[in-house]
Amino acid sequence: MSAHHHHDHHGLHHHYHGALTKRAAIASVATALFLLLLKSFAAWQTGSVAMLGSLADTGLDLLASLVILYGVRVAATPADADHRFGHGKAEALAALFQVALITFSAAAIGWRAVVRLTSNETTADAELGIGVSVIAIAATFALLAYQRHVIARTGSVAITADNVHYQTDLLLNLSVIAALVLDQFLGLTGADPLFGIAIALWLAWGAFKASSLAIDQLMDREWPDERRECFLEVASHHPAMKGIHDFRTRRSGSREFAQFHMYVAPQMSVADAHDVMDEVEARIAQEFPGVEILIHLDPEGHVDQPGNDLVEADVTPIWFGKRP
Repeated sequence: MSAHHHHDHHGLHHHYHGALTKRAAIASVATALFLLLLKSFAAWQTGSVAMLGSLADTGLDLLASLVILYGVRVAATPADADHRFGHGKAEALAALFQVALITFSAAAIGWRAVVRLTSNETTADAELGIGVSVIAIAATFALLAYQRHVIARTGSVAITADNVHYQTDLLLNLSVIAALVLDQFLGLTGADPLFGIAIALWLAWGAFKASSLAIDQLMDREWPDERRECFLEVASHHPAMKGIHDFRTRRSGSREFAQFHMYVAPQMSVADAHDVMDEVEARIAQEFPGVEILIHLDPEGHVDQPGNDLVEADVTPIWFGKRP
């Protein structure tokens, strides 16, 4: 006897996640727009490379936030006939686009800073630049707090990439203040472009970290070991379940998928085995809300034909109680 059993308990859960990630993306766009206008004025008035770097970053923030907003809107679209697993990977694609933008801006700021080091340009109006940076820090703090609240509830990779980017903004704004103080008040003329180079390197490192998260999703990387073990622990508690094999997991946007083969007594009727699966699934849904579960049923002692399993290393059964 072999059967598949699949239930989707995640409709409402997914809708709630989609609404939250969209709101976080809209907040991000609004913040970037406000800071872009503010920093444009300050960069024009002060002539600071560090401020220019901060402005370029904010311009890219705006563009990236618009892409993230589009990405999470697509990711929140329910599954359809052509995309049975939903559209969650749109988030990872949006995150990768953002990474490309961050990398480009890091290179441009670095180049501008090097040019500045070899010329004799100076900065002006430090007070204005510092004031604008303080306002930017306050606005960024508020956005980061809201994004963290959303990430804690959805685990969204796109909002996480955005959050990483805005964290760098805090350091960016602080370094602009430091650069202007050193450059104008303490007379260290090389300070501003050197801070510009440091900002560029910091942006590049942030881009690398955000890209690995998105690539993991696109490549269907398994859940972390700790989460997998916790899932198996919850799944294995039913007395009628004899073992589990072929346990596979993945994540797509804010949606998670888990599938496994489950052993039951060979003499059990299809109806009874179905009831067992329902009970196992209900318990999992309680501990792992929103995870879409696919269970394949096998009679105890059944061995899959060679070549049926994609991951040969993962076919070793996990037996509960006495092995047959």
